[in-house]
Amino acid sequence: MKTVLVTGFGPFGEHHTNASWECVKQLRELTLGEDVQLVTHQLPVVYTTVKQKVPDLWTEHKPDLVVHVGVSGVASELTLETRGHNTGYDRPDVEGCAADGLCCVETADDCILAGIDMEAVCTVVNDSACKTKAVISKDAGRYLCDFSFYSSLHINRDRCAFVHVPPIGKPYTVHEMAEALKVAILEMLKQVGERCGTDGRGDSEQVESV
Repeated sequence: MKTVLVTGFGPFGEHHTNASWECVKQLRELTLGEDVQLVTHQLPVVYTTVKQKVPDLWTEHKPDLVVHVGVSGVASELTLETRGHNTGYDRPDVEGCAADGLCCVETADDCILAGIDMEAVCTVVNDSACKTKAVISKDAGRYLCDFSFYSSLHINRDRCAFVHVPPIGKPYTVHEMAEALKVAILEMLKQVGERCGTDGRGDSEQVESV
């Protein structure tokens, strides 16, 4: 039994209903298969909470794969992020606060590359029967999305991912996006198993930075 932790975000700004959390809830209904335990959690758009909660979730659930999902107002496809950034978090969260020190992890590398092959994930999604298409991104936005992604990359870059979804109905439904998210996650989980061995755990100390 594999454990996959998937997070979405709560409301912020104009996103009174956050598409990311709606997709994660829909994913629960679709399931990831009988051999996968799906754990979901909603993160608030608050730096201090995310900074504490992300490591806590890794410790509590010991997941084989962590996938953070966020909404992007400029996205029109399932957007697969390839790297997380440590600095530049001066945009206020929903409590009006910037990140402590304007960074995610003090003294850590400025950028960490994802160990999962997002190009391959993108191809699998686009070759599937899903209506929702996928694209690759190199910039997760220097807000709570990027912040959560870097937090997980710093723990284990080989077992985490970040996916941006567009707002609901622009152009896809929640169900359509969740179907593509499921395909993407199953490909990620496959890669984790192949890369890290049968237990999917890998080396938590392995970090590649740029």
